[in-house]
Amino acid sequence: MAGKKGAKHYSVETKLEAVRMFFEEGLTRAEIAKVLGLRRAERVKIWTKQYRQKGMAAFTQPLGRPRKVVESEAEELARLRMENTLLKKYHSQLRKEMLTKRNIGSSINTEKNLK
Repeated sequence: MAGKKGAKHYSVETKLEAVRMFFEEGLTRAEIAKVLGLRRAERVKIWTKQYRQKGMAAFTQPLGRPRKVVESEAEELARLRMENTLLKKYHSQLRKEMLTKRNIGSSINTEKNLK
């Protein structure tokens, strides 16, 4: 797990219990830290702030940057083939337009090369 060296990670249940004790029972942060065995009472302040902002989602969402979705090789191959086909068509169209602008399009050899 990433994080600061020596940092303790608390379960979702512990965090929710701390928030519940703070709001429902009216205990102080220091009292909650002592009851739950937290190293620092400051954690309760952070958890209550997170809970106010996001509710339950504050503790159930994964931390950090979202993971990149890895597409399977077959999906990637299909996507790349489709992209390649599209680029070939685009290139062919551009080539036709450039030749038309240069007035070279009337040549028999040019017409064969475009097809």
